[in-house]
Amino acid sequence: MNNVSLHDVRAALGELGKFRFGAMRVEDALHEIVRTTHTMFGVDGAGLMLTDAEQHLRSVAASDGRLQHLEELQIEHAEGPCIAAFEEKQLVGVEDLEHDQRWPKFAAAAVSRQVRAVLASPLPYNQDAVGVVAVVSEQGRPWSAEGELALLAFTDLAALLIASMMQNQEKSELAVQLQGALDSRRIIEQAKGVLMGRHGIPARTAFEQLRAQARAERRKIAAICAEVVDSAVPRPDDLHTR
Repeated sequence: MNNVSLHDVRAALGELGKFRFGAMRVEDALHEIVRTTHTMFGVDGAGLMLTDAEQHLRSVAASDGRLQHLEELQIEHAEGPCIAAFEEKQLVGVEDLEHDQRWPKFAAAAVSRQVRAVLASPLPYNQDAVGVVAVVSEQGRPWSAEGELALLAFTDLAALLIASMMQNQEKSELAVQLQGALDSRRIIEQAKGVLMGRHGIPARTAFEQLRAQARAERRKIAAICAEVVDSAVPRPDDLHTR
């Protein structure tokens, strides 16, 4: 990442801060945040992803086609730095995917598509993560502490815009998509809890089982989860036989 000074970050955030009170559509403001992030940080790509009803991270605003590669590869391999940031709710950075062992399947495919370094920051909403803001480089590079703080600051601004959008009575298409994702997550979390208690498995394994079943049966993951939750509710006949 280029040398990013705190003065540069304050100046950029001051300029972008007008979106919080302006008439610009949230979708357009998010694109502007991504564009500014790309330009100021001097990376090869910047983008913002939001989760969908299947809990896949989908690109909402991107400055470069590499972000599309990032989306596709993480969905295909069910692993990667953006997924890690989203699930762990913390900043995740990788300096060179060619030498990083955390996501082996994703890393090899990403390097072949000219994605080597990634820095991803989770996007908060109502004490949960609903997406990520990420920057990518086609060359291996260290991520400085100043750069990490800068990305967190841009993420916070995006989060304010998302929160404002969700509270607006006139729901945009993006808000409807995100609300669907939040509704889906509730039943997914319940189903994960059922499987964890039933089989003594960790949350990640439970989610992978649910997603694998949804793929195998070509059904929505929320429908699979609803059946799992329903199977854990005692029926009147079952109570009488005890």
